[in-house]
Amino acid sequence: MHDAVSLEGQDRATAIIVTTEFLHEAEVQRDALGMAELDPVVITHPLSTLSDEEIGQRAADAAEQAKNIWLGKA
Repeated sequence: MHDAVSLEGQDRATAIIVTTEFLHEAEVQRDALGMAELDPVVITHPLSTLSDEEIGQRAADAAEQAKNIWLGKA
């Protein structure tokens, strides 16, 4: 989160990827760092027990969300 806030502060579009399990914590930290407008990419938790195919699908979902964030369509 700190890196994303730093990059956003340099006018570099950033997408933070978090799982549903950690979304609240990411939002609290983001707000505390003064970057409430930084929308995270959210994927379903967990990741560690997934097959390669399932991880590929999560990556595709994350990529689409990140693209929308970068293009201001979030």
